[in-house]
Formats: sequence, C-alpha cells, structure tokens
Amino acid sequence: MTDAEGEHYFTADPSVPFKRAAVETEVWGRRLSLMSGSGVFAQGRLDVGTAVLFRETPPPAPTVRTVLDLGCGYGVIGLAVALVVPQAQVTAVDVNERALLLARENAVSLGVTDRFTAATPSAVDAAATYDEIWSNPPIRIGKQALHALLLTWLPRLAPGGRAVMVVGKNLGADSLQRWLGEQGYPTARLASAKGFRVLESRRA
Repeated sequence: MTDAEGEHYFTADPSVPFKRAAVETEVWGRRLSLMSGSGVFAQGRLDVGTAVLFRETPPPAPTVRTVLDLGCGYGVIGLAVALVVPQAQVTAVDVNERALLLARENAVSLGVTDRFTAATPSAVDAAATYDEIWSNPPIRIGKQALHALLLTWLPRLAPGGRAVMVVGKNLGADSLQRWLGEQGYPTARLASAKGFRVLESRRA
C-alpha cells in the first residue's frame, strides 16, 4: 500500500527528502497539533479508523503505567495517551524510520519527551511489559505477517493487561477477533462505527 506520494509507508527512509503536512485534531478533550509526512501512513490527516478508536473509547485509566503504541506512524495514538495519562510511560513502535522521526519531533513539540519513546522493534527492551497496547494495526501487511506481529507483542502484556485495536470490518476484523480468542487472548468488540470494529483483547 502506498500513500498519496506513491511511497511505501512501511519502509520509507527518512534520509530521502520528504514533505511534511500538519495535522490538527482533538483527542479525548485535548487539542493536538502534529506533523505528518510523505511516506508515512495517513499523511496530512487523522485516518478514519484511528478517529473511530478515539471517539469510541475512553483513554487508559489513571492506574495504567506502561503503554505500547504498536505501529505508531507519526505517533498520534501514543502521543494522545502521553498527554492525557501523564503518569504513563509510552513506547511507540514502528518499522518506518521516517514515521519514528516525525513521532519524536511531535513529542518534542507537545512537551512529552520525558514519557514518550519512539523506536524500531529491535531497539525495544525485550524484557519490557505493558499494562496496555493501543493500535491501529497494519492489516495490509497480510494475514500471516499480522498474526506474527501480534504474537510477538501480545505476550508482552502484563498479567491482566489488555490490547485495544481498531480494524476495518472489510479487512477481517471479525475473523481476527475469533483468531485472537483462539490464541488465548479473549477478545470483545467494544464498538462498531464507520465500517470499523474496536476490539479489546485481554491477557488471561
């Protein structure tokens, strides 16, 4: 899948010149001024799925201390959590170096660098665990790759932890919900809107 500039947003290289695009949005009562860019998912906008995720769910509870933003793009989910839940340490993960560059820049502009870290998967402490995982997962990488991705990160949920994900109904949200349950992560549908499902998976 490519963005409007024709660049593959999973692998864009930040050493190649690219065009930044501002994104203004309100999340959980906070106004976010962010910068996106070419070669990164949802350039210049808040994508519909993520908008549904924010609108249909409350933020993490004040008791939550560690959160993973899986497939963070330019960082909107993790940055929103860092702003609204200031006691939480947020780790944002992506394979796209350009996305990580933008996420770090956005963290600086929002003043949350003390509680927000953006990194490639290999740079994340393998022993780290998370109270919650929030994600608009990269469904279009294919079922096999998506399953491998989720089975890499869901085991890092702390006991009793949960993952909150938004997935398009026409991209297999219902079959993914069943599959997650079969893998030992009981999954409920929290909401359904604009062709998207918001799913909550629990670590038993």
